[in-house]
Amino acid sequence: MLRGIDPVLNAELMHALMLMGHGDQLVLCDVNHPAQTIARHTTYGHLIDVSGCGLERVAEAILTLFPLDTFIDAPVKRMQVVGDASGQMPLFATIQKVIDRAEDRPVRMEALERFAFYEAAKKSFAIVRTSDPGPYGCFIFSKGVI
Repeated sequence: MLRGIDPVLNAELMHALMLMGHGDQLVLCDVNHPAQTIARHTTYGHLIDVSGCGLERVAEAILTLFPLDTFIDAPVKRMQVVGDASGQMPLFATIQKVIDRAEDRPVRMEALERFAFYEAAKKSFAIVRTSDPGPYGCFIFSKGVI
């Protein structure tokens, strides 16, 4: 344990966060996401697992260290509900509260169609899979500067 660092942030996740630069993207996903397959295409090249934690808890932990990008309109992306582009899942509001609280400001979250989300995820720096059962627990965070 290290003082001041959330214990949810394991060594591999901390390493990936430290390697990331401004504008790099981090995917945070549930257990249903094809994370292992997509992770091979990322800069990091393999999946980071945070077992035993849900999306809300892992997002809270990451955002204690990870500033969101202030140079773009929507530094957070999420997956759209298939067949209902304006559909909302309870998790969307939960994560919105987490990011707004972490940034101490309203943060715009943009919805991406399922396959557009997968393509964006392939271009990310790394994929972090949680134990969250979902559904639609798929988010992309763009890193900012402190």
